[in-house]
Amino acid sequence: MAKVVRTTALVLYLWSVFMQFSRMSGLGINELLYFRVISPEEIGYIFSAAPAKDFGGDFTSSYDEIFLVPADPADGCSDLEDREIIQGQVILVERGGCSFVQKARHVEEAGGKAVLIADNAEDNDSQYLDMITDGSTAKPSIPALFLLGRDGMMIRRSLQRQALPWAVISIPVNVSSLASFPLKQPPWTLW
Repeated sequence: MAKVVRTTALVLYLWSVFMQFSRMSGLGINELLYFRVISPEEIGYIFSAAPAKDFGGDFTSSYDEIFLVPADPADGCSDLEDREIIQGQVILVERGGCSFVQKARHVEEAGGKAVLIADNAEDNDSQYLDMITDGSTAKPSIPALFLLGRDGMMIRRSLQRQALPWAVISIPVNVSSLASFPLKQPPWTLW
């Protein structure tokens, strides 16, 4: 009986968190995509990201282990360095300096499979932005996702602290299939 009460309380709490989150961000739960950091372990969490609204593609495959490589230059507004590392990987860029479309186009031209664009407001741990086209006719076809600033900062900081060139991630992650496992979300993020 106590287990039923605890489970019911947990479900009600999660529902209230979801409803609060939906009001804050304007996004429904199905509009977010989730990925898990496998390595480094200190940031081994499940993160959420919002897909671009009117450009970029969808994930047509699931990647159990793929590199998340920080872009150089970090804002992704010019040709990317280290193309041999970027080739076939997911690239982390910072918001600012140019349009979301330009960033995604640079990643695609360098051979990246997808781009995560982290907000440059490092204290942002709850507000997703709608990434929309900049009016250009050449739209990238790779998936483009908006990542909260705090999440992006924590990933970059962990990689820098450990002198790692990339993180290993699994993307996309179906969080509904993880019901029997704890959703190990970042402690600074409420979703």
